Amino acid sequence: MAATGSTYRRCSCRDPRTGRLLGTACPKMSRRRHGIWYYRLELPPNAAGVRRPRRRGGFPTQTDAQAELDHARGLLALPAADDRHAATVVGDLIEQAIGDGHPLPSTDEVRRRLHTGIAADQLPTVAEWLTGWLAGRRTIKRNTLRSYEAHIRLHLIPHLGAIRIDRLRPGHIADLVDAIGDRNQRIEQARASTDPVARAAARRMRPVAPPTLHRIRATLRKALNDAIRQQLITANPAVHVELPSGRRPKPVVWTDDHLTRWAQTGQTPSPVMVWTPEQTGRFLDVAAGDRLYPLYHLIAFRGLRRGEACGLHWADLDLTGLTLTVRWQLLQYGWETGLDHPKTDTSADAIALDTATAAVLAEHRERQDAERLAAGPGWSETGLVFTTPTGEAVHPAVVTDQFTRLAAAAGLPPIRLHDLRHGAATLTLATGADMKIVSQLLRHSSITITADTYTSVLPQVARDAAEKAAALVPRARARTLGLPSGAH
Repeated sequence: MAATGSTYRRCSCRDPRTGRLLGTACPKMSRRRHGIWYYRLELPPNAAGVRRPRRRGGFPTQTDAQAELDHARGLLALPAADDRHAATVVGDLIEQAIGDGHPLPSTDEVRRRLHTGIAADQLPTVAEWLTGWLAGRRTIKRNTLRSYEAHIRLHLIPHLGAIRIDRLRPGHIADLVDAIGDRNQRIEQARASTDPVARAAARRMRPVAPPTLHRIRATLRKALNDAIRQQLITANPAVHVELPSGRRPKPVVWTDDHLTRWAQTGQTPSPVMVWTPEQTGRFLDVAAGDRLYPLYHLIAFRGLRRGEACGLHWADLDLTGLTLTVRWQLLQYGWETGLDHPKTDTSADAIALDTATAAVLAEHRERQDAERLAAGPGWSETGLVFTTPTGEAVHPAVVTDQFTRLAAAAGLPPIRLHDLRHGAATLTLATGADMKIVSQLLRHSSITITADTYTSVLPQVARDAAEKAAALVPRARARTLGLPSGAH
């Protein structure tokens, strides 16, 4: 049977003598804008067979009230005429929305509910869905799984977990983004505080950088896309949320001016800093006597990532043919480590070696052979290029800590170990190499990534290029300094 219903208008005016509501008898009801519009609707009986007349108000115009009434009628018309159970389900959805003060469900949502048979009160919360979704991830890399877990545990569940999945809206996710931004601001304020306790506490807290924020949103978007495939929701609210730019920061070279400001303020000009060739040489000179010197040399000149250097095998080196092939990386899972293949196909590629780097690695192999003999039965044959004195893998965190100590011993401004990789790219550009050569060296998936990251080269190279460009243009007479003749 087709749903019935009607619209009407009421006001809150009362009889001054009796205090009773005047209702339709109010003399002001003849005015077009007086009162509030309502609609009334008879819903299908509930599961117990009880009638459900319902009404809803608060509409400024009759058109608004009629539009929602028509939408409700359309929802009630979705079930087949003889399907009483489906009619009851639709009535339950409308009744719950009216009772909770929420918008009526969309047509697509009701169709999905009828198809899956899941009642509104049986849909999971965001926390329940994310927890189950994460537990079901079986075919992704371990580090990706750890990232998903951290995003869900630290950010998504605390801010969004209590919301039922079908009620999650872009505004909720925007609130999450704002909350992370507020936390970042508090951390920065604490770090700049004169209170040593506040500064110490802030050092133990890490702000969420824009790229990480994009990855958090990507985790939520992936989980909600899977919920759409299971027909729990019909749209993904994470798609429609604007985020701060997640572009990579540009590498900045430690020039004399930057060094002066750093000495005065203690602040670095960019999250990504690169040593000049002279500074890189000073570091390598100080590190030359360290067991890990060949690893740092390889990163500084050939741009390997830390995990790629730690996971490098002798079988992947051809010191005669001067090539190195990246096939493995040693990754951290908390403190535990494990070998894994590079994340992308472009990361696993061959790299040309210079003769000096090949000589350093050949000398390192002789030293490792001596350590193998000295260790005897205690040697672990891992096949790795860089090992402990007993042949075991060098922990990536140890490599980073030792790098920091050596840089400090050399009296150099701070950079991250990963910034040695950026330095290798910058040095290669300084030789006049084409951007494509640098992209191949770093094994980027696209030359656009390389060009976007390394738009600035060493200052002296830029100055030399400027001078050469100016010298290309012939002039009839040399330009004199000062104002042109006749200028005032």
